[in-house]
Amino acid sequence: MTLTRADEAAAIFNGGYSCSQAVCAAFAGDFDIDRDVALKLSCGLGGGMAHTGNTCGAVTGALMVIGMKYGRTEIDDLRGKEKTYAVANEFITEFLRRNHSVNCTDLIGCNLSDPKELAAAREKDLFHTKCSFLVRDAGEILEKIL
Repeated sequence: MTLTRADEAAAIFNGGYSCSQAVCAAFAGDFDIDRDVALKLSCGLGGGMAHTGNTCGAVTGALMVIGMKYGRTEIDDLRGKEKTYAVANEFITEFLRRNHSVNCTDLIGCNLSDPKELAAAREKDLFHTKCSFLVRDAGEILEKIL
């Protein structure tokens, strides 16, 4: 049985990497990006960007993947920039439709910038019960729109 990228992202996340790392690394090979480089680049984005509870790491990891596919490398490549933004907006729209927010705090119900709430999230195992689902969801959406 062949794993989907969504399955791979969930497995990476459940293996101990952050949500952003899981999504980014699961797709990196599709764009000839070294897995270790993808893991490093996306490391600070987990927990709503460094446990600040802002934009969900599964979302920021997905936006990095969209950039890998469509992003521009030449300053005058406005078509590449516009395509990246269009696909990113398509991703965000679908993620919002499924999950009603892209904000980590809203999605898991804890403000990760508060040490007590971060500890509560860990105690309630929210990263595995809720975040694992969100990582898989981001992977599914990417598979559909890429």
